[in-house]
Amino acid sequence: MELRHLRYFAAVAAHGSFNRAAQILHLTQPALSRQVKDLEEELGVPLLVRGKNAVTLTDAGERFYEEARDLLARADRAIQNVRGEARNEILRVGYAPSMTAGIMPRALERFQAAGPRVRVELADLSSREMHDLANGGRLDLVITPEPTAPIAVRGFQWSEFRRVSPVLVLPESHPLAKLKRIPPVRLKSQPLIGLARENFPDYVRFVRGLLKPFGVTPNFIALENDGITSLFAALEAHNAAAILAEGIAQMMPRSLVSRPFAPALADTSVRIGLPAVRPSPHAETFARILQEEAARSKSAR
Repeated sequence: MELRHLRYFAAVAAHGSFNRAAQILHLTQPALSRQVKDLEEELGVPLLVRGKNAVTLTDAGERFYEEARDLLARADRAIQNVRGEARNEILRVGYAPSMTAGIMPRALERFQAAGPRVRVELADLSSREMHDLANGGRLDLVITPEPTAPIAVRGFQWSEFRRVSPVLVLPESHPLAKLKRIPPVRLKSQPLIGLARENFPDYVRFVRGLLKPFGVTPNFIALENDGITSLFAALEAHNAAAILAEGIAQMMPRSLVSRPFAPALADTSVRIGLPAVRPSPHAETFARILQEEAARSKSAR
């Protein structure tokens, strides 16, 4: 049994989704699924119950997950001891994958090549979780949309990372899915799914601001607190649509599609935040690499 198989299984179990785990691990979803399937075949028992958009643990999976987490923690401590890694050689990054789509894998590769002894801990967080952790001094670098950044996180300095365009995400069976571009006025009276205020405090206000110039008031029929995975499931359950950042296309199940708007909605500024006082040198280096990769991605379009 290989240690990487345990890591892959633990990531899927922790996030309840092959899609999200694959994004965090920087693997394709089919490759991750095969690795976990190999582990199940080696053990001779099913560990996961696979649903359309999410997975749950079997009884055997629950027991194995607890053991796997303990084993991985011991393995990580052993690796750190052998390498002589100090506590300050961990870079803690809070981000939303849709905001770094097409950029994060290359930036990580460059950063690890320059500092192989620094472990990057990527945390896929809701905006509320991100702000709470940053305010508690438990994040070294934050990547977040502009509406939340300067207000909710204290003691951070900000710079623009990139700009992203809003898109409409909807099931393939939705009436608007046949359009290549969505006129914003077509959203009048259309049922929308959104992200709830508790974990995403700026989402509803932000979407209202995007649609206001077109005389459209969003018709939210459900607001999801648990994040993107549960939002995807709600879109299919209600045959509704959601306004999200364009990078979300790399995370969606195949049953959903994304469409740009025409006329376009206002772009969103995505910002990188570092502590204003004594930021981690690793965070400064990683922020610089992210900025360079964002500029490279923009020029390649």
